[in-house]
Amino acid sequence: MTGSLASRFVLRRSSSLPPSRFLFRRGVSLPATEKTKEAFTPARGLPAFDHTPTAYSGISADEILAKRREYLSPSIYHFYKNPLQVVEGKMQYLFDEKGRRYLDAFGGIATVCCGHCHPDVVAAIVQQTKRLQHSTVLYLNPAIAEFAQALASTLPGNLKVAFFTNSGTEANELAILIARLYSGYHDIISLRNSYHGNAGGTMGATAQSIWKFNVVQSGVHHALNPDPYRGLFGSDGEKYVRDVEEIINFGTSGNVAAFISESIQGIGGIVELAPGYLSAAYNTVRKAGGLCIADEIQAGVARTGSHFWGFEAHGVVPDIVTIAKGIGNGIPVGAVVTTPEIAKALTRRNYFNTFAGNPVCTAAGLAVLRVIEKEKLQENAFVVGSYLKERLTALKDKYELIGDVRGRGMMLGVELVTDRQLKTPAKDETLHVMDQMRELGVLIGKGGYYGNVFRITPPLCFTKEDADFLVDAMDYTFSRM
Repeated sequence: MTGSLASRFVLRRSSSLPPSRFLFRRGVSLPATEKTKEAFTPARGLPAFDHTPTAYSGISADEILAKRREYLSPSIYHFYKNPLQVVEGKMQYLFDEKGRRYLDAFGGIATVCCGHCHPDVVAAIVQQTKRLQHSTVLYLNPAIAEFAQALASTLPGNLKVAFFTNSGTEANELAILIARLYSGYHDIISLRNSYHGNAGGTMGATAQSIWKFNVVQSGVHHALNPDPYRGLFGSDGEKYVRDVEEIINFGTSGNVAAFISESIQGIGGIVELAPGYLSAAYNTVRKAGGLCIADEIQAGVARTGSHFWGFEAHGVVPDIVTIAKGIGNGIPVGAVVTTPEIAKALTRRNYFNTFAGNPVCTAAGLAVLRVIEKEKLQENAFVVGSYLKERLTALKDKYELIGDVRGRGMMLGVELVTDRQLKTPAKDETLHVMDQMRELGVLIGKGGYYGNVFRITPPLCFTKEDADFLVDAMDYTFSRM
């Protein structure tokens, strides 16, 4: 499926539906006056998919929204002017309460890697739930031991000791604690534009004001972001490392506890690090007595395609790896994996987590690893992700509104700007395109400090046909702006 969407798909509208409901139809080109006469059919034009959603009989979207406003925290927000109600998912697709199918190119924020409700993962969860839903790590259970061993087998070097958590934020909190205990130092270096969580320590390591409250966040220094698109030194990784050296020399006692970095910044807008940066930064930090923490919560678990872990593309081996999101395919599970020596730092006092290593969650994690291997999802992420990036790059050549296309595998970003020279963020345009693509049946995320970057992080079972539909929907939307 190539070429402009407008030449092959027709917008059709029904008098019984809102005027913003759209439909693709192949192979027809009608005059504008005729387009409004056609009937609307949901999800026409999406790649063929053999699944019929269960009829929904629950409360309406308006009722859910009213209950959210009354009973849930006002900090919880939603995408789209008219919030989308999702009631069912199957592989790379989601369904609303009316049975309409959507192509999910956001994957629950880079979380659903095997596909929604993948039968193997569901079976593992159900079987474990029937047998034992929860006990405690104070007793022995095979689920946690087998998952820990399987997870260690995917990591390089001596990274083989895991402590399981419930989320990525919790994993990063624990990693920072371990680094401080092991090194004996307090200072942490992270990158500007990074996101590592929203608890006490991780909020300090996060370096975007939109995610930081006015609370004490001590001992963290934020280095220049080695951003090839917006960074001060472009793609010159070595120059950015000098800032890490200066932070150590002038902002600390000369020793640091750790350096923490994502291999591709996720919430920051799918920002790849400048070539050569991570390796040089690791060397600099280790000379100052610090440990190197790889935040793989979004970029890990085969998502980048070329490697199972994002940091591997940089030729480095971290001291600590934090993992979450994709490893559970939607089940809340995270992990901190480090070396046996570093892991001993937690034995100086009691450290415990009631739900860490829950048998249902670890059974799900093991099933995820097995599905990735059995279905060759890492290879698919590379092949389909590369194809998708090529098609998105072609759109950049077509529309001045696209300032940059970046990322690897199934972790891609498209940044919109109103001026390519000034790189002026196109915030309103980003929201408009998101809304229109939702109407066409495609769900994508957004991120970046200015909220002008499309985050494309679909399930790793995404196909080339799905990629074509996504890009053609984006092409069609841009062509009508």
